[in-house]
Amino acid sequence: MHRINPKKLLHSKWTAVKPVNKEKHFLVTEVEFDEEGQVVHCLIEAVMSKREISIDWRSLKDQAYWRQGWK
Repeated sequence: MHRINPKKLLHSKWTAVKPVNKEKHFLVTEVEFDEEGQVVHCLIEAVMSKREISIDWRSLKDQAYWRQGWK
């Protein structure tokens, strides 16, 4: 699993291991934190279609679904 620093999530780039609808490359466009500094909202955007998806940021750690960077 990847080690991800939540404070560096914003504008990070990700590649879907199993692309759906030809959406392979994604960019984290929005991250919100609560008072304790925990991530409460994470929004990724498909680069090609501009479709936005709200996800659990911890799912980005799973290498079966995501690779860090654009590959």
